[in-house]
Amino acid sequence: MKIGIGLPIGDVGTVLALARHADAGPFTTLGLLDRLVYDNPEPLVTLAAVAGATSRVRVQTEVLLVPLRDPVLLAKQAATLDRISHGRFTLGIGVGTRADDYRAAGVEFANRGRRLDEQLACLRDIWAGAPGADPIGPAPARAGGPEILFGGFKTAALHRVARWGDGFLCAAPLEWAGPLMRAVERSWHEAGRSGRPRLVAQVNVALGPDRMVTEAKHAIRSYYGEGEYADQAAERTLTSPRQIRDVITAFGDLGVDELMLYCWSPEPEQVHRLADAVA
Repeated sequence: MKIGIGLPIGDVGTVLALARHADAGPFTTLGLLDRLVYDNPEPLVTLAAVAGATSRVRVQTEVLLVPLRDPVLLAKQAATLDRISHGRFTLGIGVGTRADDYRAAGVEFANRGRRLDEQLACLRDIWAGAPGADPIGPAPARAGGPEILFGGFKTAALHRVARWGDGFLCAAPLEWAGPLMRAVERSWHEAGRSGRPRLVAQVNVALGPDRMVTEAKHAIRSYYGEGEYADQAAERTLTSPRQIRDVITAFGDLGVDELMLYCWSPEPEQVHRLADAVA
């Protein structure tokens, strides 16, 4: 199973240093979260810089809130990032759960799923160079567009994997992950897709001194807001090499292709600790 790292969003100034450390280690992908009403770096801009600072690892939105964006411009941005990274870009997509992001963008929150389906058709047409459409380049590195993963828990989100995507990005706890992944696989086969969807899981990690662990849990609660979900996400954070190795084994047993270890502290040294933990 491949192992990736989620880049911390708390300090933009440390992102490239952390990315370079990860590129020199055993990791396969660098992911980045998306919010609008929050003090986080814009994912596509930041991942373009990360792609330029690295040579090997993939770069991935985890997940990009596509309904907040204009699909024509997004098609151009994603294709550009795919080209300048030499095909190392994965577009992780979701709709999000925060109404404040949608208010700030002037986009209706209630119909975000329907809007996403319309946007996906537009993205695919542009990347494929559909006849009759105004030509919008550059062409992506991969014919038909970059790899697409969908995140989410609702039935509609799981079905989008088979309809539009290449795989599923599961940010659910281990005990929920199995049924979600099996539902994605059933939808995939019912849609007549060949092969199998790529399965990517995500867990929160904080490997380091107590100060760093406390910092990471505070960042998780700040990002997800007040409430039970934020508390649970913080308390589920993996804080020891043994916990991380056990989770790798458990997700491997579920058939996961890649596990993203999401970091919430901006301390670059944690990358070396994680490399030792997964070696």
